[in-house]
Amino acid sequence: MMIKPEFWDYKYLNLPALILLPFTIVIRLSNFFFRFYPKINNKKIKSICVGNIYLGGTGKTPTTIKLFNILKKIRKNVVTGKKINSSHIDEILILKKKTSLLLAKSRNQIITKAVKKKIDIIVFDDGLQDKYIDYNIKFACFDSVSGVGNASLIPSGPLRENLSSIKRFDGIFLKYINKKNQRLINLIKKQSPKINIFHTKYRIKNKKIFDLKKKYLVFSGIGNSIALQKFLMDENFKIIKSLEYPDHHNYDLGDLKKIFKIAHEYRASIITTEKDYIKIPKVYKKIISFIEIDLFIENEDKLIKFLKSKINKKN
Repeated sequence: MMIKPEFWDYKYLNLPALILLPFTIVIRLSNFFFRFYPKINNKKIKSICVGNIYLGGTGKTPTTIKLFNILKKIRKNVVTGKKINSSHIDEILILKKKTSLLLAKSRNQIITKAVKKKIDIIVFDDGLQDKYIDYNIKFACFDSVSGVGNASLIPSGPLRENLSSIKRFDGIFLKYINKKNQRLINLIKKQSPKINIFHTKYRIKNKKIFDLKKKYLVFSGIGNSIALQKFLMDENFKIIKSLEYPDHHNYDLGDLKKIFKIAHEYRASIITTEKDYIKIPKVYKKIISFIEIDLFIENEDKLIKFLKSKINKKN
């Protein structure tokens, strides 16, 4: 739970990144040994993982929800899965609200639960770096605004794995705002020329409730607050102030008083994400609005065809 350092998203390795480069050895060793762990593929169920190699803010949870809805439409008995993590309560609450969610302390336990319930498919929100599971389909999410940052590993940069890890994924979800990041597409294709890239974009489902003539203060505790601000401005919101908090931040009274004070000073209405709103005490929700988003997949027919081919393939 941290605010991402600015230098992570520079397109080059600057001094702070170079100083921290030796400390990436921990991640490098972990990734090296990752390939040798005995991974389990339960043949009684199909498993899909929606994860990332860029730390936070790539749209994993909305993509998981979208996949859940697509699979329900093609008449599949499907659930979502999320490993219990008290700091990720926001994502858990949203998945509970919008999908059929299974929770457990480990993903293998979630799979066992799903098999007992005779579920056909489980879609995991996060878990590409899980050492013990061999998923049937592995998706990695990227955001066009942040891309791969300086392309260095944590703590020198924002990556959990080297770009070469793209070779082990089945597909990429690439979220964009108003234009596609061709540089990022080229980087992905360089690692895996034939990999399927599915372009996605957020749409605001409840946009009609907002008066776009008003000024707005936006606050958020997500992985990519800059992309959120840009998205809202492209949707014609007059954002006059943006307050950034650590990813998965739990708001206390002090935070809320500060937000209300600044909004009053700017004479602005207050908006946030659904992920943040869900954690706000009920008494304050009357004076805060949230944007409800839906994920649009540009080439959804291609995705459905791809999913069917993978799901129907024998283990």
